[in-house]
Amino acid sequence: MPQTAEQEGRGRRAVAVIGAGPAGLMAAEALAGRGIAVTVYDAMPSPARKFLMAGRGGLNITHSEPLDRFLTRYGAAAPMVAPWIRRFTPDDLRAWVHGLGVETFVGSSGRVFPVGLKASPLLRAWLRRLDGLGVTLKARHRWTGWDAHGALTFDTPEGPLAVAADAILLALGGASWPRLGSDGGWAALLAARGVDLVPFRAANAGFDVAWSPAFVERAEGQPLKRISLSFAGETSRGEAVVTRTGLEGGALYALGAPLREAIARDGQAVLHIDLKPDLDLAAITARLGRAPPSESLKNRLRKALGLEGVMPALLREGATPADLATPAALARCLKALPLTLAAIRPMDRAISTAGGIKLAELDDHLMLRRMPGVFAVGEMLDWEAPTGGYLLQACFSGALAAAEGIAAFLERDSGRSRHVGRPDASD
Repeated sequence: MPQTAEQEGRGRRAVAVIGAGPAGLMAAEALAGRGIAVTVYDAMPSPARKFLMAGRGGLNITHSEPLDRFLTRYGAAAPMVAPWIRRFTPDDLRAWVHGLGVETFVGSSGRVFPVGLKASPLLRAWLRRLDGLGVTLKARHRWTGWDAHGALTFDTPEGPLAVAADAILLALGGASWPRLGSDGGWAALLAARGVDLVPFRAANAGFDVAWSPAFVERAEGQPLKRISLSFAGETSRGEAVVTRTGLEGGALYALGAPLREAIARDGQAVLHIDLKPDLDLAAITARLGRAPPSESLKNRLRKALGLEGVMPALLREGATPADLATPAALARCLKALPLTLAAIRPMDRAISTAGGIKLAELDDHLMLRRMPGVFAVGEMLDWEAPTGGYLLQACFSGALAAAEGIAAFLERDSGRSRHVGRPDASD
């Protein structure tokens, strides 16, 4: 017999949150703060594993750029994502972090980090707060769908479990980092109930380039600093890293969606790299014209433009002999070095994924239109954003929007107990 909402919540309305990542935990905090009984279920042995992994390289929680510019980072999904972020802004997120006793700072790139750069102190303080609010965390509970009575079902170390809830929040992540719990296995469960899904695709991932063996030996692992990348009328400034298979890094991820779609359509995409974005074409041509033509290309680039490290080798990799023949031709190549990208790296090598639940399947409160009482947030939804704090910000902000929707749903239907999620649940 399924455990009932009343048993789980001791008489209060009860919400089941499935997924103990940032979105699930943030929604749990907001709901518990309203006096709602919340139980968070997660398949992994401990919560927020991907969040902790993100913190290993320096936890980038949000970005400090102006909000109007910030909201453009969500592409076609911006009309839906923007209201979440306007209700819980990057400044609000920083204040929330400070409320947990962790200070933040703005890096030179405008990205925002916790002091110490680690996720673990923040997560420990957060879990203490959730415990104080009465949130129950159940690890090693893998969601398997619904039973014939509409109760949630889980596989647990003690065997199968069925749980009834007054509302459900799905926060199961996308399909990247499967070993940390985001494996996309939930998609089949929702598709079976008629929810329209977009196939998962890698996002914030590297791209393959057919480097020459000599270049790989020379350049693998080397950074490309202070560059500008352009594709299809869009430009991104920042850094990238040469890998054995191609190129990766934040400047590239910002153009990832149009590059990925172009490759899917045309079989390849030609990216252009500006190796000296702070100087215009005329200035570069003039500086190169003053360099003695008898000197090597490497020395001319170093003396005239301060380009060192892997830059000369990259220039030779992408240029033709004609591109190197005159100062004017060389300057043009430096400002728009073509690089052919052959494929995006697979999803298990991606930071995040695009695809998932179509946004049209959700109402303004993030409830599934086909499944009253079931809400979804985070990377389960078909939106994407580049690295730089935009992913986490939208997960946090969206979670609070969903929590508001759940609270309103429970208040509207306060006299009823139900197995939510069935098409007839509102009958």
